[in-house]
Amino acid sequence: MNSKFFDNPALRTKITSANVKPKEMLVGYFLAPMLAMLANSIFGAYLSRYYSDVLGWTKFGAFAALLPIISVVFVVAGNLLIGGWIDKTRTSAGKARPYLILSIPLMAVAIILMFMSPTSGSNIVQMIFIAITYNLYYAVAYPCYYTAHSSMVALSTRNPNQRGILATLSNAAMIAAAGVGASIIVPILLQPVLFVTDEATGVIDIAASYNHWRIVAIVLALVSALGIFMEYLFTRERITEEEAALNIKAEKIPTSKHIAVCTHEKYWWMVILYILIFQLGQLVKNTSMSYYVRWMFDSVLTAGNPETASGALMSTLGLIGGLPSAIGMVIAWPLASKLGKKRAIVVGLIFSLAGGFVSFINIHSFPVVCVGVILKAIGIIPAQYVMLAVLSDVLDHLEAKHGFRSDGFTMSIYGAIMVGLLGLSIGIVNGVLSASGYDATLAKQGAAAEGMIMFVYLMMDMISFAAVIIILWKMDVEKFGDADRKQIIENQKAAVLAEGGVWIEPEERQRLEQEEADRKAEEARIAELKELCKKKGLNFEEEEKKYQEKLAYKKEHPSIITKLLG
Repeated sequence: MNSKFFDNPALRTKITSANVKPKEMLVGYFLAPMLAMLANSIFGAYLSRYYSDVLGWTKFGAFAALLPIISVVFVVAGNLLIGGWIDKTRTSAGKARPYLILSIPLMAVAIILMFMSPTSGSNIVQMIFIAITYNLYYAVAYPCYYTAHSSMVALSTRNPNQRGILATLSNAAMIAAAGVGASIIVPILLQPVLFVTDEATGVIDIAASYNHWRIVAIVLALVSALGIFMEYLFTRERITEEEAALNIKAEKIPTSKHIAVCTHEKYWWMVILYILIFQLGQLVKNTSMSYYVRWMFDSVLTAGNPETASGALMSTLGLIGGLPSAIGMVIAWPLASKLGKKRAIVVGLIFSLAGGFVSFINIHSFPVVCVGVILKAIGIIPAQYVMLAVLSDVLDHLEAKHGFRSDGFTMSIYGAIMVGLLGLSIGIVNGVLSASGYDATLAKQGAAAEGMIMFVYLMMDMISFAAVIIILWKMDVEKFGDADRKQIIENQKAAVLAEGGVWIEPEERQRLEQEEADRKAEEARIAELKELCKKKGLNFEEEEKKYQEKLAYKKEHPSIITKLLG
């Protein structure tokens, strides 16, 4: 990758502070990723129904179940390739952020093409087009974005408190994207439009639905591009910058060494298996949610327009289930700080496992199922939000032991799990539904299909909770935190002195960097204020006094975010 390209002033980060500040947190790790992942969240909830109910791909037989599953191979390969590139990349923008820029055109093109599949003609041509566009998105475009995106928390700072908050916000962005896309935009505003139902027959109008999906795809492509570019501008890789600031010659570590180091570390396996199993349960549940709401509640089956009725209930269920997640964004990190990350996750999942059984009191009752969903959502709060912080602890532990970081390889595995499992979950849901005799043209599904819908929506995530509890029971990497940070500093000091450099303690480096950033920011602020006063005929001294009074008030009354950042 051409590093000079990123020296362009237009591509410089807007984040200049040595410490993580609210602007970076709220824009770079929440708002921007939420917009970037909005399309993917909608696909997670509705792509399977688009394929089955609009394109009618159940007519392709085993293709419907096998394509997402086989494509996991390509998804993993794509993520590993991007991860390897990240580990070898060094630019003024960092090593992961450049791939955010690269992903913008890839994401836009892939999203649009995925909904341009031919709806008539040869089944073979349709299957080939679907297979190519599906993999263009999930095996090329989204891995390019998501591997870089998921690397940012670990590369942003070594401050454990700030990193924990960024991990919380990063996961909150994904949850918010799912909540806005899968629980508000589609079910409330677009479901009757994207799945147009003929009032006379109750059958989906394929042509109208298809055309509407094409328009929505173009809008989603633009929203994704905007979100990714905002994330690029409002993030910063402080850990990558350490190496450049210390003038340490970067050693190019072969991918095979990264693989060997990671796969011989028990904590690495624990956290990877935790992420894999937990996410599989969540994605299967999310993928099957629209089927459950459409076919399992009596009020929907007897409604005049089932799609409108199911859209309203799905929105309600999604919002009710998402409310604990919204609250969890505030309490997750303080809870994990008090109990410990591992303990908070395990205790929460035990609560979710117990609460999930409430839904089985009456699986056809919307209120009863809602109670079970809410209880599960409360318990998984630590598991959702603390995941990246735990993974970052493992990466620091590996760096302390071996003298180099394996962010690219590890986050490529993380990205492969997060992206590949979506395809796998679609394949699982499509496979069990096809095997059970699911038919979208029926007024009511048969007992076998209902049983499978119940299993994938209510049971799969509970099975994953039990497995994760067992895996994390002896996960104690947190106890090495202080020792790991001390060892990393010793390794850096040795490298600097070996090359004849002058060692400056990290706290002093950060202080000097912050002073320089503050000086430049203050000069720019004063120049802007003088220009504004000149333009509007204001008195500079009076306006400056007002500013200083506001600044003093903020220092005396810090916000919740400022208190959390310390």
